[in-house]
Amino acid sequence: MKPRHKRAAIIAGGLAAISLAAFLVLNAFESNLVFFFSPSQVAAGEAPKNRTFRVGGMVKVGSIVRKDLTVSFIVTDTAQEMPVTYTGILPDLFREGKGVVAQGKLNNDGLFTAAEVLAKHDENYMPPEAQHAVDQAQKTIQTLK
Repeated sequence: MKPRHKRAAIIAGGLAAISLAAFLVLNAFESNLVFFFSPSQVAAGEAPKNRTFRVGGMVKVGSIVRKDLTVSFIVTDTAQEMPVTYTGILPDLFREGKGVVAQGKLNNDGLFTAAEVLAKHDENYMPPEAQHAVDQAQKTIQTLK
């Protein structure tokens, strides 16, 4: 085999290996990609069927129904509402009227079955230890006055 043919074979093999690696990486990336949709977008049919995605909004006041570990609630963006069901332990910050992001799939009946629920906290959140320290400091200032 001539050196020129060897070099061409090595270059062709390298390009094939790089192409295969790029294909595998992009395929894995696409299968793990999760998009976010609002209830209005889901109602408009923009959300994918039989694929995992995230829906977010506010938990409608008075919509939480608990039965054992299964919780049903309604997520709203003030324009549209979307029923969600979740089986598992909810985060401590999950409350009516608060923000929530649920990840799961939309079934054919329009019910969103969540595999994961994330509760949003407000920007004023402070860890309990830090809050205790601030409260103690305020008490000290009040006693010095």
